[in-house]
Amino acid sequence: MTRTYDHLEIERQGPVTRVYLNRPEIHNAFDDTSMRSLTECFRALGDDADTRVVVLAGRGKSFCAGADLNWMKRMVGYSEEENLRDSALLQTMLDTIDRCPKPVIAQVHGAVLGGGTGLISTCDSVVATPTALFGATEVKLGLLPAVISPFLIAKIGPSHARDIFMTGERFGADRAMHMGLIHHVAEGDDLDAWVNKKVERLLSSGPQALAAAKRIVHDVSFRSPEAVKDITLAAIAKARVSEEGQEGMAAFLERRPPKFKVDWNAGD
Repeated sequence: MTRTYDHLEIERQGPVTRVYLNRPEIHNAFDDTSMRSLTECFRALGDDADTRVVVLAGRGKSFCAGADLNWMKRMVGYSEEENLRDSALLQTMLDTIDRCPKPVIAQVHGAVLGGGTGLISTCDSVVATPTALFGATEVKLGLLPAVISPFLIAKIGPSHARDIFMTGERFGADRAMHMGLIHHVAEGDDLDAWVNKKVERLLSSGPQALAAAKRIVHDVSFRSPEAVKDITLAAIAKARVSEEGQEGMAAFLERRPPKFKVDWNAGD
């Protein structure tokens, strides 16, 4: 993937593609241009055979501090219909990242506020520094976290959502991990090392299996075992007879690494 995108920086490291939000002067706050770029970028990455893992990070002091103030100034004069179209950009961006068939790791530091919390809610794994600061702060502006709510509630549940949606309070990494918003706090503030360990684990697994595992979470969440019986049976039967599944089982029985495992070094 060789395209460039406004407000983003793309860095390739073999099978790993790093996508950096690149507006450090405004703490990577996003606007309509940023949302279109992220949507197009993740659509391309989903189809990119050379990318096995995606890391989403931010340049500068913060991961993402929510919405760009200049964009918000333009929204003040929008009609309800224009606001509907504008909000659809955010929904499309979040859904595209959420359903990207590649594993997506959020590498988080600094401020992760408003739409930034929605952004990390679409990622499969979230690793944060101990000093990262989170919050669904929309009510402080007389608004609500409506578009991000399906993704955020899926991560933290309705109980935590009621509390943070209505207080708009900011909270640290320990509480974010307790509620399930993030998965790891990078001890010693060595964020790169923690993310690279996660990348190595993902590269030891079959890429088709990873995509199918991600998809089945969507398919079975909040549904009864009986309701998804046919989906789960078909998924495992298909995986077992696939080329990747056959190779993985053969490698296990023959006590050798599977062919799909990638020996990756972040310094390469």
